[in-house]
Formats: sequence, structure tokens, C-alpha cells
Amino acid sequence: MFERRAPRVFALPPGVDFPAALVDGLHARMKDRPPEAMARVTLFVNSDRTAKGIRAAFDAGPPALLPRIRLVTDLADPTMRARLTPPVPPLRRRLELTALVARLLQTEPGLAPRAALFDLSDSLATLMEEMHTEGVDPGRVARLDVSDQSGHWQRALRFIRIVQVFFDADSDPDRAAHARRALMARLEAWADAPPADPVIVAGSTGSRGTTHALMRAVARLPQGAVILPGFDRALPQKVWGGFDDPLTGEDHPQYRLGRLLAELGLEARDVLPWTAAQAPAPERNAVISLALRPAPVTYQWMAEGPTLPPLPQAMASVTLLEAPAPRHEALAIALRLRQAAEDGTRAALVTPDRTLTRQVTAVLQRWSIVPDDSAGRPAQMTAPGRFLRHVAQLFTEPLSAEVLLTLLKHPLCHETGRGPHLLNTRDLELHLRKKAWAYPNAPALRAWGEAEMRAGWTDWLTRCFCDLEDPASRPLAEHVDRHVALAEAIAAGPTGSGAGALWDRAAGRTLLRIVEELRAEAPHGTDMTARDYAALFGALVSREEVPEVDPTHPGIRILGPLEVRAAPADLMILAGLNEGSWPEVPGADPWLNRAMRAEARLLLPERRIGLSAHDFQIAAAAPEIWLTRSTKSDDAETVPSRWLNRLSNLLSGLPSRDGPAALDQMKARGKHWLALARAAEEPLQAPAAHRPSPAPPVAARPAQLSVTEIKRLVRDPYAIYAKHVLRLRPLDPLMRPPDALLRGILLHEILETVVRDARDANRPVTADDLDAAARAILSDPANLPFPSVQLLWRARVSRIADWFAETEADRRAIARPAHFEAQGKAQIPELGFTLTGTADRIDIDERGGAHVYDYKTGQAPTEKQQRHFDKQLLLEAAMIERGAFENLSPDHVARALFISLSPSDPKEVPAPLEDAPPDTVWAEFTALIAAYADPTKGYTARRALLSDADAGDYDHLARFGEWDVTDTATPEPLP
Repeated sequence: MFERRAPRVFALPPGVDFPAALVDGLHARMKDRPPEAMARVTLFVNSDRTAKGIRAAFDAGPPALLPRIRLVTDLADPTMRARLTPPVPPLRRRLELTALVARLLQTEPGLAPRAALFDLSDSLATLMEEMHTEGVDPGRVARLDVSDQSGHWQRALRFIRIVQVFFDADSDPDRAAHARRALMARLEAWADAPPADPVIVAGSTGSRGTTHALMRAVARLPQGAVILPGFDRALPQKVWGGFDDPLTGEDHPQYRLGRLLAELGLEARDVLPWTAAQAPAPERNAVISLALRPAPVTYQWMAEGPTLPPLPQAMASVTLLEAPAPRHEALAIALRLRQAAEDGTRAALVTPDRTLTRQVTAVLQRWSIVPDDSAGRPAQMTAPGRFLRHVAQLFTEPLSAEVLLTLLKHPLCHETGRGPHLLNTRDLELHLRKKAWAYPNAPALRAWGEAEMRAGWTDWLTRCFCDLEDPASRPLAEHVDRHVALAEAIAAGPTGSGAGALWDRAAGRTLLRIVEELRAEAPHGTDMTARDYAALFGALVSREEVPEVDPTHPGIRILGPLEVRAAPADLMILAGLNEGSWPEVPGADPWLNRAMRAEARLLLPERRIGLSAHDFQIAAAAPEIWLTRSTKSDDAETVPSRWLNRLSNLLSGLPSRDGPAALDQMKARGKHWLALARAAEEPLQAPAAHRPSPAPPVAARPAQLSVTEIKRLVRDPYAIYAKHVLRLRPLDPLMRPPDALLRGILLHEILETVVRDARDANRPVTADDLDAAARAILSDPANLPFPSVQLLWRARVSRIADWFAETEADRRAIARPAHFEAQGKAQIPELGFTLTGTADRIDIDERGGAHVYDYKTGQAPTEKQQRHFDKQLLLEAAMIERGAFENLSPDHVARALFISLSPSDPKEVPAPLEDAPPDTVWAEFTALIAAYADPTKGYTARRALLSDADAGDYDHLARFGEWDVTDTATPEPLP
């Protein structure tokens, strides 16, 4: 096949259909040879996608036998594989490392926290695989010069030393070590008997040590050759010759190719074209090549920039889209992909930003376009992945209402008999909200089930969900068995069998494979707690992808940057071009810094950036390209990708070649699509709502209100209309927060308990009484299931305990506590209206006078507020004088006051009975109710709130925001 002497290196330019051009070159070189000669060719390719593309190109014709196509990571043929020790599964090696790290942390807990166990093990496994790939043993790493950072290094060395056992000659290899051993065996075999048939390595840049060594060896074989992808022939020789220092040059897209040529003793001009295929946009390629020169580049731009072709012509098929937010970027991309689908244009979205690709996919669903996403979906985000992670959490903490309902509502829970199950779940949720059971328990759930005649369902419920928290350390195999058994029982439901639909469909089969692999390798793990197991399981499913099985659009693809080498397209959308996204920020290395990595001959962070740059250069060579980014992300400014920044600076600095005009045209094309995106999201014009003031028929209006609701009737009548006329109620919170309402309820209970006990024992109230009652009531999880809040609220009680005891003595000297939580009811017969109320406490003095008290956990209303708005105590006084409370018939109301229990300023605030005597208050109240008995009187929204910032439960129903409090409300009669 090859006549030129070794070493042989060929290349294809950026933008060329690599698999098709590779096959064309093979056909051209084999046209005069017998058909079976093609079958003796061995192709080592960089990825499965490249292999798939090569097979597709052969299928397209002309008829020919297929060569042997293998991956560069699969170097062992069947004979060699039989001689080599098979590789251990990656999960087994990570579990073994987890056990070693756990043992080390147990003996030396100061090295790292237990919470970092799996992160350390995973990072150590990655480092070990890299050392195998690059041919670096732990001894070389241990001998590094670390005189300036010995403290950190000594800690890191403790961990690195424990992997030495995996580098021994008789150790079971992982995949990286197996690949290294297979390479060594193959190179030895080739040294003894070089293959006479063609051997070609195609599509790889040699970024990994094993692959790099293979490419060097193949290039020197008698019939061996290397075919480089995306070779930049516009790069001058002075740049090729400058790739000496990896610390300064490895982030250049052609660095790896340059290093390979240097090690083979070749120059760029020695690299021959594999075929005569030309780049789709050679002029643009020259611009991109100059923009990506290694820094410093300014003098090269100034020297070579004027030789570029006219830039508006070179960049005519480039669109630069700078969106204000990722959502706008995704929408504009989706619109362009939709047009490509309608036009029959092959289009590909290329980005490492998986969040952005999911946003684009979601928008495309509007038009029933399902792109061919090579990455699939993360397993942890699939239905079975979420379900299994939730089930694993059941063993780590007490059952909460939130966790319980999350699983009960999951589509995989009790899929058979789903209707009755959802009905039971809905009724249980309403009960949990009503009773504020933040942490439901088995007895309470069983009692509810028996009362509702759902004992069978609640028996299954308590069996599968209650009392599962387990702090003990157990073998990994036991955790897996318990986890899977419980998940299958929940999925099957009380009337089902097996595992329900848990393991069905593609996602279920993927999760089943993960679980079975974990079960098989569990004996190699260590004992762990349920929390450790949940973290381990979450880490495992986060690494897996579930391939798309739904029919996809044949012309719309979503690719990772590495895949552009083997996936040509007429339109390439290079998205997410921000620093930290593309190129991605290299992760923090807890073991070695850049200088130490360079000395140890390990991969530098810049190598990943260089590979991303090479992928960018290839993708940017398509016939038409989009370069997109968002200027903001999560309300923070973003930084343009270094490649986009260089390209913009290059164009801006070449006015002689109309560079600024070319850049403006690129941006103008992007603005056009952003305008289309804004138009696509433009809401339909609708008139703003008026300030509501509904006037329902008198018969529909409330005939009964409580004294606490009168304040709302005065300040926000619309809330009374929504609650009593429309009969709408805010949904109780699932997990009642420890808010002011709950604090008030519990503080009322504490004070009532203390005052009642002291009265019955005929002794004064003491501060110790309050502390003891607070401890008993607040420490009860049924009342307050939040330990930290229990301590805070007990401290609040302690701060007012002395003040309350002192002032209670004064109150007891005046009157004796007689009634607690007294309920009363007063009527206005002529209006058919009833006022109800519950007085926190009523004391009776020796003259038969009533002393009415109301506890406030915060600030009490001022006398002025009570006179005009907050009439609770004044109305209760009027009700007492009208005999509204049973078993209570005092001669008069002696006084009424609020007891404000604010820790910063506890005090008594009296009601203005002299300025607003009970008879006057009742007359005013009667007039208020009579006004709302007028059918033309409307319930105006937010009529007189204390502050415009006050929020109401029904503001959204009133469409507040489309109007404000300065708008005039016109009553609207309702039929």
C-alpha cells in the first residue's frame, strides 16, 4: 500500500469528512490490488463514532471487504488476550481503593475527613489510571523534588503509596494497566516480526501516552501509517518548531501533532495529504489558525494579518451570537436547528455544556424534533435513577413527609393499580398537611389507615418506609441487597409482585446493570454506613449515560467536542463559548501541581485545553458555523472563551483587511436570530387587570367571622371574599416551617400550662416554671421536630421568663386567672351575622370585672392601630359585655391588654377602652357589617394594608402587580 519509506504520517485538513475521506484514500490505494487485500488492513481508530462512520462509508460503496477496525484502546488480539491477565472491572478497583483509603483514614484521621472518602478514592483511581497510561510508576512520583511544599506532599504521599500494590508485576491490572501491558506485548511482537500487512492509526492526536507510543511504532512499521485529523497546513514552520516546552505550548491545538512529528524526526512539510479532499472553508481556516497561535501572538498577527484574504469574504458564513442569558442562547440555537431540519441541512450542536444541550432539546420538543444526542441522558436524572437514589436515602435519616410523598408520587411507585394508589397518596398528603406531621411514624400512619379503611395500603406503607434509619456500619453486599429489595417492594406496591416497572425500558436496564455490577463487586468493598452507601451509589449512577431510544431526527445531532472529528455537518453550532465551559476549567488536583506533573511526565491541565482547542479548530472549519455564548450566567458576568476572544481581537485589529466590518457582520447575523428568539417568546398582548372589588350577592356573603378576621376585613376585604365566598384556602405546608405562627401556638401552650398549674397550686409563677414548661413542650418532636430550633426557642423563653414572672405577680394581685382559650359568640340579629372569638385568657377580679389578655410573640399593635384596624381585644371586650362567653358573666370589662413577649422588648400594651368603650366599638362594628350587607359594596383588594410590602394569601388571585394601590377600585356586581 505504501511506497514511501517509514516513518509515514498523513493528514486530513480541518472540516473534511474524516471517515469518508479515510475510506476514499483506502479505495484509491487498493484499487489495483485483489479484494481480499482490504480485509488484511488493520485500522486503529480513536472512537466508536469514527468506526461507525468508516463502516457507513464502506456501506455507501463501491463494494469492498471491510478492513479490521479496532479502537486504539483495544490493542490485544484474541491470542494476546489469552496470555494476558484480564483487566479487573473499574468498579472493583475503585472499591478496593475505597477500602484502602478508609483503612488509612481510620488509622490517621487527621489526613482527611471521612466525608471525602469516595472523592479521594475516585481521584486516586484517576491518578493511578493516568500513571499506567503514561508509563509512570509510583516510585518516580515519590522521588519528585518537593522541598518547597513538603507539608502537603507528605500528606499526599501517604495516599499515593497505597496504590503501589497495583503496580506490581503480579497484580491484577485495571483497564489502563492492561492496555499498557497489551501495548508492550504488541511492540515486542512487532519488533520480532513486523507485520507485512498495512496497519493504520487514524483519527487520534496521541494525547495519551499509550496511544502516542502506538502511533510512533505504527508510523515506523514497513506498512504502517498514521493519519492525523485536523492538520493545520496554514501554520508556518517556525510555529511547528516552537513546540518544545509543554508548560507554554501544550494548550495550542496542534501541539500534540507537533510533538509526534518531532519524535518521529519529521517536519510539517513531510506530512502528506491522505487524499486530495479540500477544506470547505480554507480562507476561514487561515483566519482561525492565526487567531489560535500560541501566546504571545501580537507580533505574528501584525506580520501575517495583512496577508489574510479579505475578512468579510472569509467570515461570510460565520455567525457570532452573544445572548444575554443561557435561555436566550438555547432558544436561538433551537430556532436555527429547526430551520436546518426544514431545509434538510445536516446540523450539529457542539458543546461540552450538558445543561445547555438539555435546554436546546427541551425547546426543540415544541416542534416534535428529537435530536440525536450522542451522550444520551445522565442515569441519575432518569426515572429509575431518581427513584433508586431516593430509596437509598430512606436508610440515612428519619422518614420525613417530604421524602415519603416524593417516593409515593414517583411514577415507578406502585405502577400497577396506580389510580387507587394516587387517591390514597392525595388523601394522605392532605392529612399530613393538616396535622403538620413533618416526620410521620408507623403508629400514626396505621391509625389513619384504619380510620380511613385503608389498612392494607398503610400496612405496605409502614413496612416499606418507616423505621429504616440505620446508623450501623454494614458490609457493602448487605447494603446492596437491602437497597434493591426495598426498591422493588416499593415499585411493586402492596398488590404487585416482582419489581413492577423498575427495570423496564432503556433507563431501567441501565440501572439494573449498574446494580448487578455493584452486587457482583460488593465483596471487594469495605464496611460502610448507610450514608456512605448512598453517596457511593449516587456517584456510580452520576457517571453513567442512558442512550436515547426514541426515534431521532436524522439530520440534527448533539455532539461532544471530541466527536466532531468523525461527525461532519453542513452547519456546526459551537455553543457555550465561555471560559470555564469551553474550554472547561481543569479540575483541582489534590495530588500534584503543574510543575510536579511535568517533572513526573504526567498530563498537564493544558493538555486538555489543547485537545479542546483542536476540536474547536476542526468544528470551526465546517461549511457554516455559529459561535455562541451567553454574556451572563446565574446573574454573573461571563468571560468569553479565549479562542473567541482571540478571534474577535484579531478581526478588530485588521482594518486594512476589513476585519472590524467582518466582525460587525458576524454579530449582526447573531442579533437577527436573537430578535427571532425574542419574538418567539413575546407574550400575547392582554389588557392589565383592574383592581378587583367584587360585589357578590348578599346571600353569598359570609354570615360569620372571627374577631381575628375583622382586621383583614378592614385592611384587605378581598381576602375575606376569596376565603368565605369563593371558599379558597391556602394549602397547608407539607413540612410546617418553624415560623412565627408555630412559635405563637407553642408559646401560648407554654404560658397556659404555667399559669394554670400555678393557679391550681395557689402559688406564684416563677422563671423556672417557664423554663421547665418550655423544655417539655418544645423538646417534643411532635410539636417541634427541629433540634436546633428547639434550642433557639427555649432561649427566647428564657429571655422573657424573669419579666413574665414579675409582671404575672402584678396581674395575679389584680385578678385571678379564670378562663383559658375561652370561646365566645355574639350575634347581630337584624343583620343575621355572628361574630366568634377565642380569648387567650380572661381573669376575674374581686368586683367581678373581666381582665382580657392576649399573648403576642412579637410586637403588639399600638393603641392607634387598635382604634382603627386591629380591633381584636376591643371586640372581645364588647362580646364579654354582651354575654357572648358561656359561664362568664362579669359586670364589666375592667381592662384589656396585649402581653407582648418580644425577647428584646417585652411589655404590656393596653387596649384603649376609655377612647373606644365596648358600646362604641360594637356600634362601629355593626355599621361595618351593615356596609357589607349592601349588595353594591365591593370587597376591595388591599384596601388599607399597613405597608405596600405586605403580602396576602390571595394577591396572585387578585392579579396584584398588574395594578397598584393607587388605582381606583370599582365594585363589580356578581350574579
